[in-house]
Amino acid sequence: MNTTGKVLRKPIVETSEDEYDAMFDINSKAAYFFIKEAGKHLREGGKIITIVTALLAAFTDGYSTYAGGKSPVEHFTRAATKEFGERGISVTAIAPGPMDTPFFYGQETPERVEFYKSQALGNQLTQIEDIAPIVRFLATEGWWITGQTIFANGGYTTR
Repeated sequence: MNTTGKVLRKPIVETSEDEYDAMFDINSKAAYFFIKEAGKHLREGGKIITIVTALLAAFTDGYSTYAGGKSPVEHFTRAATKEFGERGISVTAIAPGPMDTPFFYGQETPERVEFYKSQALGNQLTQIEDIAPIVRFLATEGWWITGQTIFANGGYTTR
């Protein structure tokens, strides 16, 4: 399971090339090579799961390099599904909404946090406990779900 991610909330016109490169190194490149290595080393019937972001189906200011850096992972997931499928390896991405973790709060104002909460069920952010059962399911009896991005975000966004 790949949970690697880096966030930067900054306008496009203020983002340096070094910041862009750092974001894509973590959010795209690391995911690609994680999937590659998992595909080389997993036994038949293995599972590859990557955490992405609900911003793949929504947008807000300031997250161009975060959401943009996560978006290629959807294609990596689909491609790996076709490449590893004959070995029974399933490859899936999970797209939580804004999560109630330190990863989220560092770049948000209290007002924006309240807005994001208002967009999901129960007026709350996604909890780790909301995502863990999905991971467990995909890693066990959910093997037939492959090549997909599952938007698990309390209705924050859908496609």
